[in-house]
Amino acid sequence: MIWMRLVKSVLALAIGVAWFCPLLALDAAPPVNLEGVWGAARHFGPAVRGTLTISDSHGSWRAQIDQYDLPVVSRAGRVEFELPGSKGSFAGRMARDGVIRGYWVQPPTQNDGSKFASPVVLRPSGRYHWAGEVVPREDDFTLYLAITRRSDGSLGAFIRNPDRNIGRFWDIDHVERDGNRIKLMGKFRGRGDEVVLGEGVLYPADQRISIYFADRGGTFDFTPIGDDPTPGFYARGKNPPPYEYRPPAAEDDGWKVGTLAEVGMVPEPIADFVRMIETPDASMHDPAIHGLIVARHGKLVVEEYFHGFHRLEPHDTRSAAKSVTATLVGAVMQSGARLDVSTHVYNLLYHGAPPADMDPRKKDMTVEHLLTMSSGYDCDDNKGDRPGSEDTLLDTRPDDNYYRYTLQLPMELAPGAEAVYCSINPNLLGAVLTVATGKPVTELFQDLLAGPMQIKQYYLNLQPTGEPYMGGGVKFLPRDFMKFGQLMLNDGMWNGKRILSKTFVRRASSPFVQIRGTTDTKYGYLWWTRDYPYQGRTVRAYLANGNGGQFVVVIPELDMVIESNAGNYADRVGSLMIREYIPKYILPALRGPAR
Repeated sequence: MIWMRLVKSVLALAIGVAWFCPLLALDAAPPVNLEGVWGAARHFGPAVRGTLTISDSHGSWRAQIDQYDLPVVSRAGRVEFELPGSKGSFAGRMARDGVIRGYWVQPPTQNDGSKFASPVVLRPSGRYHWAGEVVPREDDFTLYLAITRRSDGSLGAFIRNPDRNIGRFWDIDHVERDGNRIKLMGKFRGRGDEVVLGEGVLYPADQRISIYFADRGGTFDFTPIGDDPTPGFYARGKNPPPYEYRPPAAEDDGWKVGTLAEVGMVPEPIADFVRMIETPDASMHDPAIHGLIVARHGKLVVEEYFHGFHRLEPHDTRSAAKSVTATLVGAVMQSGARLDVSTHVYNLLYHGAPPADMDPRKKDMTVEHLLTMSSGYDCDDNKGDRPGSEDTLLDTRPDDNYYRYTLQLPMELAPGAEAVYCSINPNLLGAVLTVATGKPVTELFQDLLAGPMQIKQYYLNLQPTGEPYMGGGVKFLPRDFMKFGQLMLNDGMWNGKRILSKTFVRRASSPFVQIRGTTDTKYGYLWWTRDYPYQGRTVRAYLANGNGGQFVVVIPELDMVIESNAGNYADRVGSLMIREYIPKYILPALRGPAR
């Protein structure tokens, strides 16, 4: 996965410019107590943002954004341009209402190395003149170093990183101090011998620890965060006030809002959940819940955020976005495209003439096999050395054309023989949708999902060839991501608009297959299913499930949707929400069938 490339930085940790300061001067400064939480953050841009204008003067099209003024290519109702130095690009199309709708593509981020496409709407602001706002994905990286004094006098330590959970791999155990030299000691990924995982210099005069991370963008300056309630290490600040339930705010996003009492729920179990989350972290393996949203009877009734996150901050959904891929497939079918779950993948993608020398088993692969992870490819994501695993695809990059590489993969099994978790399956559906409709995935997503579902801000992570990666990683505002669960609960309707057929919703949420290596869950069309105990009986749920604690859980019998976001990437503790917290804190808040 992408994080494998990022964590290699631990092998290149070095002391930065700070080492060149005179150590005698440092030693003369007053002593500093290292105990406490130290925070460091870097902002890497992107630099280009703000108002984009496009104008047409007698057939000569131009674009202005930031300091750039450059020509625009216009043909067949489409406009596009690219900034010099690969600093960004735009591609859009003229809609019937005179608006230009398109996507801004920003440069690869320092955070995870991905390019992102975000929607831009340019509205007429004069004759042959359009304007709109480019809001790129912020490229930030934050580290918290927590240091405590142990009973034996040593300084225990761990790293918290809300962006990617790097501390899970920089498995720091303690700090060693030699004068003003600081060493972070531990075992990389918790294995092998203890090593130096980071070195830096303490500057006593301004209470700063400077550490240079070669692959993380340079020097990070750590300073004590003290009792400031705003940093994200603490869920609601170091000394939060007592929790008081407040209903969600009404927004112009299509959601109805209400109170717990209006939907037959009580606040006490929710308050218990918040108090549990407020407990300060004692290790990097403690749950790092970023957000919780609950809807019942179509109303948002709980919306809480922690660790500095909020409703206007897009959150990584990781593999939970696979369920969005399934939703897009269903929406394309509902739109009337010549596509069905029984459509044969290779026949479609090769326009009826698959390669004569390909494995004959591939001829039987259908869209439904991709939706249920039953393609038969040799691609188990839980075995990173397989040729089709996500680790192989994203880390070693055997081919920048992911579609071509997938189609040429060897087969392990016949299609339908066994379900094996492979991210290449939903990603290949992107090629299926494009060939079936003749339209790019970005256009399909905007026209069939984002537009009708009132989703205005999102970030599609892109493959090297520019198509959205359909295996996960889309960034959504939390309330917008929650809509996909409510859409399913509403049998494919969103605020009176039919987006999915009832048949597709029923099949997508059915326990079709058992994924290899799983026991207590089954799989439908890129949606997981599981059961919950509730008041002496069992209720069935289906859910979008993403690494680190990204979930949208639908419980039809209770007319309820639950969303959570978290930062426990690559850590099993990320599944605590669906395994423990929902039955312990959320379901007990139900007290009746009120509407």
